[in-house]
Amino acid sequence: MADQLPISLLIVDDHPVVRDGLRGMFATSTDFTVLGEAADGPTGVELAQRLAPDVVLMDLRMPGGGGVAAIRELVRRRLRCKVLVLTTYDTDSDTLPAIEAGATGYLLKDTPRDELFAAVRAAAEGRTVLSPAVATRLVSRVREPVGEALSTRERQVLGLVAKGSSNREIAAELFISEATVKTHLAHLYTKLGVNDRAAAVATGYERGILG
Repeated sequence: MADQLPISLLIVDDHPVVRDGLRGMFATSTDFTVLGEAADGPTGVELAQRLAPDVVLMDLRMPGGGGVAAIRELVRRRLRCKVLVLTTYDTDSDTLPAIEAGATGYLLKDTPRDELFAAVRAAAEGRTVLSPAVATRLVSRVREPVGEALSTRERQVLGLVAKGSSNREIAAELFISEATVKTHLAHLYTKLGVNDRAAAVATGYERGILG
C-alpha cells in the first residue's frame, strides 16, 4: 500500500487499556493511522463527524452511551465511515441489533492481529466481515422459520408490556378493552413463538422489534 493513503481509524471503547492496546497494534503498520479515541458512543459520534475516519472500531456496551445507538446515529448523519464492531459479546441480542443498525462488520476482541488488520481493510472497502462465531449465529437465525410480522397494534401492545404495563393499563392507554388486549397478546405470542409476557419481551428485543 505504498502508493495509497493509510486507512484512518477511530477507536471507541470504554476501557483505556483496550484503546491503548489497539492504538499500539495499529501503530506497528504503516497501512493504518489512528485519528482519535472515545470512551462512549456519543463522543465517538461527535469525533467521527469531526475527524472523518475511514473505519470506526466500535465497542457495544459502554457506560454513557452504547455502540448500537452510536451506529444508528452515524447512519442517520450519513457519515462515510464504516463501522467495525469489536466486542467481547456474541449473543443474538448484541449481534443482530448492531448489524441491523448499520455495522459493516462484527468481530470479537480475541481476533488475532492479522485477522483484525484484514477485517479493517475489508470494512474500509465496504465489505462485510464477521467473526466465525457471529457468522454461525446469523446463519442459524436466518434458517429459523420466521413468524408472521406483528401488526402495528400488536407492536404497541408489546411495547407497553415491555414497560411493565398491566392489561388494564394497556387498555386505558390504547383506548381498547382488556379483552381486546388479551386477544392481541395471544396473537403476538403465537407469532413470536412464546408463551408468556417475559418471553415475548425478550424475543421482541432479540428480533429488533423493541428498540
